[in-house]
Amino acid sequence: MSVKITASYLGDDKVELVHGPSGGRLVTDLPADNGGRGRAFSPTDLTAASVASCVLSIMSKLAAREGIKFEGAAIEIEKSMTENPRRIAALTGTVTLPAGLTALQREKLLACVKACPVSRSLHPGIKLEFVLR
Repeated sequence: MSVKITASYLGDDKVELVHGPSGGRLVTDLPADNGGRGRAFSPTDLTAASVASCVLSIMSKLAAREGIKFEGAAIEIEKSMTENPRRIAALTGTVTLPAGLTALQREKLLACVKACPVSRSLHPGIKLEFVLR
């Protein structure tokens, strides 16, 4: 399956992205630490957001299959950058799961971090580490 996304430069360091199938729109901006003003998600912020969204989505599929009530689950993710070359160095986060899960259920859900297609697509040099709360 392929999906077309159109990117258009709007000026003033902003880029608009349009999701072909839905028409959904998103504007990015350069981050403050790279000469921008940080008024919106930066392109590398979208990578972190993609990992968080993907992990929760994969977890929700597992939860549905296992009969686990999953509403209220959340991820707080932090992106760290490095210079020379400028790139994402690490994505670390905390996963908050619903109360009352068994140790096995928690372990299975945490395994979804590495099972998500976005995580699998990252360069192996990017540290990917999540803890459960």
